[in-house]
Amino acid sequence: MKKIFVKTQNVKNFIALINSLQNKPEGVSRMALVYGEPGLGKSRTALWLSAQNDAIYIRSTNLMTGKWFLEELVDELGEIPRYWTSDLFKQAVNKLTEKPQMIIIDEIDYLAGDQKTIETIRDIHDKTNVPIIFVGMTLAQKKLQRYRHLYDRLSEIIQFEAFSVTDVQDIVIQLCEVEVNEQGAALIHSHANRFRQIVRVINKLEAVAKTNNIQLIDENIIKEILKNDSKQNFENNKRTKHIIAG
Repeated sequence: MKKIFVKTQNVKNFIALINSLQNKPEGVSRMALVYGEPGLGKSRTALWLSAQNDAIYIRSTNLMTGKWFLEELVDELGEIPRYWTSDLFKQAVNKLTEKPQMIIIDEIDYLAGDQKTIETIRDIHDKTNVPIIFVGMTLAQKKLQRYRHLYDRLSEIIQFEAFSVTDVQDIVIQLCEVEVNEQGAALIHSHANRFRQIVRVINKLEAVAKTNNIQLIDENIIKEILKNDSKQNFENNKRTKHIIAG
């Protein structure tokens, strides 16, 4: 599979959001939220765009505290984290004031239940005016709505939508090592609408092409591959149910 970053419509929307944040006039909040169901490439896009924009990327975890978050932030800013939380906050603010950098916080759902951490992030934004983007799951927007002072600062909100037929065509055609026609790529949309699922299908296409020395994969070949894949999934589910019943 080719190592190419495919710009789906979701990715294009994320890029537009960043451009909008960076061009906000003085006095307008530069915080944003990107949310959506799993498997649509939110984290992958956030990582790629952080590299493209020299942004700080922090992935929240289930056990992360406010102090832990500040330590990660200070470390990403190239400083040695101090011990006291107040000192960590000052380090982060001073460094971001000296050299402003966009901050992308992934898996924000893990932090959404911690009011102090959420408000600390808001304070960092207010003191530095650096763009801060939250990336979260489907319920992230509702979780953040509990914090009115923060939610009112979200000047941009976008939802990652399910892949369209065009998105799936672009992913398959650009990533697959073997040529795939548009009709065949479109068929995959009804079978796989999550990135990992699409990648799994691409791997099968490449394996079939290599085994049978196929130069072009069309819709007829893909129909057969998807048919066999569905049959295999059915057999696996049947076997699992049998084991559970036993």
